[in-house]
Amino acid sequence: MSTEEQTIEIFLEMLSAERGAAANTISAYRRDLEDFRNFLRRRARLIAAAAPPDISAYVAEASATGLKATSLARRLSAVRQLYKFLVAEGQVTADPTLGQAGPRKERALPKTLNVAEVDRLIETAAQRAGKAKGLERLRAVRLHCLIEMLYATGMRVSELVSLPRDVLAGDARVLTIKGKGGRERLVPLNSKARAALEHYLQLGRESNDAVAATVATKWLFPSKSTQGHLTRQRFAQDLKDLAAEAGLDPDRISPHVLRHAFASHLLDRGADLRSVQQLLGHADISTTEIYTHVLEERLKKLVHEHHPLAKKG
Repeated sequence: MSTEEQTIEIFLEMLSAERGAAANTISAYRRDLEDFRNFLRRRARLIAAAAPPDISAYVAEASATGLKATSLARRLSAVRQLYKFLVAEGQVTADPTLGQAGPRKERALPKTLNVAEVDRLIETAAQRAGKAKGLERLRAVRLHCLIEMLYATGMRVSELVSLPRDVLAGDARVLTIKGKGGRERLVPLNSKARAALEHYLQLGRESNDAVAATVATKWLFPSKSTQGHLTRQRFAQDLKDLAAEAGLDPDRISPHVLRHAFASHLLDRGADLRSVQQLLGHADISTTEIYTHVLEERLKKLVHEHHPLAKKG
């Protein structure tokens, strides 16, 4: 392993050990930093010897290839984090990324659903659960439960499908979720989500042994997958099938869209951004600020409806 590769690996080990970065995050950082290292090699430069002009040239070359602003910003962020680490470790004396402007990013608003569309999706899931028989009934009841829980909590789909069964050991009104970086948070369950969850669990208790066996495992939503629990891909496909049944465009529906709906609808009804950040499990409120368009629209509506001069002129 070259000195350059060792430098990158030591940095990635720090991210994993000290900051609890997830495996996917580590992989993304590795790809971005290897791309930067290869760029410097073409310029016969070492990471430790890079200067501000090298960083500017890297950004310019990446922009010229048509790389999206979001991807370029991510790469530049990885390079900045690397040099911040190297300066702290005394391996370089100055950070060459200081003063380097990143690409301007257009704010991409999250896809979401209105309340009526979410209600239609949930009602269709409940109707399907009421009509199905045998193992298909368990799957339909499970899907209804998943949707109610996702919309009630705003959990990431990966958090939801991998819930351990012992998450039910505490207060039935809240769940303790282990999110990114091993951080734990509490999310509340409303009465509809609790009822759907109890229906799912009760079905397992009352059904024949073959059906009950699929419920009585360490996972809350078990399956025959290699992970032992329902996969996010299976849930996403079931959700799209349900959307078509409900008369909604399947391309607009995904577990992540329901998470966005949870956040948007909370803000639209008066929740503050900090509370939504905690419920979503965002480490940094800047991630939650993508929803500020909801707040802006609400403020415009308040002024339009209630300001004494709004309807004059």
